[in-house]
Amino acid sequence: MQIGAYHAPATIAEAVRLLAELPDAVPLAGGMTLLPVIRQRLAAPDAVIDLGRIAGLDTIRIEDGSVHEGTRQPNRLVIGAGTTHATVADSQLVATVLPALARLAGDIGDPAVRARGTIGGSLANNDPAADYPAAALALDAWNVTDRRVIPAADFFQGFFQTALMPGEIVTAASLAIPACAGYAKLRSQASRFPVCGVFVSRFADGPRVAVTGAGSQGVFRATVLEQALTADWSPAAARAARLPEAGLLSDANAGPRYRAHLVSVLAARAIAGIMDTAPAA
Repeated sequence: MQIGAYHAPATIAEAVRLLAELPDAVPLAGGMTLLPVIRQRLAAPDAVIDLGRIAGLDTIRIEDGSVHEGTRQPNRLVIGAGTTHATVADSQLVATVLPALARLAGDIGDPAVRARGTIGGSLANNDPAADYPAAALALDAWNVTDRRVIPAADFFQGFFQTALMPGEIVTAASLAIPACAGYAKLRSQASRFPVCGVFVSRFADGPRVAVTGAGSQGVFRATVLEQALTADWSPAAARAARLPEAGLLSDANAGPRYRAHLVSVLAARAIAGIMDTAPAA
């Protein structure tokens, strides 16, 4: 593994300064993607800027969102970018206000991945088969960086592509809190990444459905299912709705037809899971 230099800044400002001064440097969050890439000699950055020692990047809190750009907003769950998957999974606050997200985090990879991987690293990397981007889209996330707030709909821009500018660092994810939410995925037995994953949420203005692992351009919202679930919030309605195959991935795991079927099946499972865990009326 070749790394030119290693820096461990104590503040976001210092990290931003280092990334500006060292143009071939890369930020390091959990390292679940970056370190294997470097180890396989697919990248040889001049320097690595380790964000793991920056205080305050691993906090979880409720933000009242009373005013955002002049508009009153509902409460949101704010998770620091450096928060590990294990911490999200074990958080009592997350389990209380967004249990689907706690379960999603607890089912990422294996214990070693969950101990090191972070929500910020997952969002910034935008792996087409990662779990968190689907949650971010379905939960109307605002991805907060050191210099701006980027809605999830604008943030994800294709395979491993985001709206982040060079040297820009994700500092937190601010997630809207829905009335209910669920997530279901089919995991690759080889990579442990989702062959397909579907996050479903329900807000006062309607459902949101986001899909990972299936789109040829990465994570996306499944408007066909959203329309079906607006008319009938039920597993049967999700199972009956079918995505067009155009634009879906074809790889060693599955083809477009199978993935289109999977999206409907997994959305139905996610909704069934919500109903199974909802308190009795």
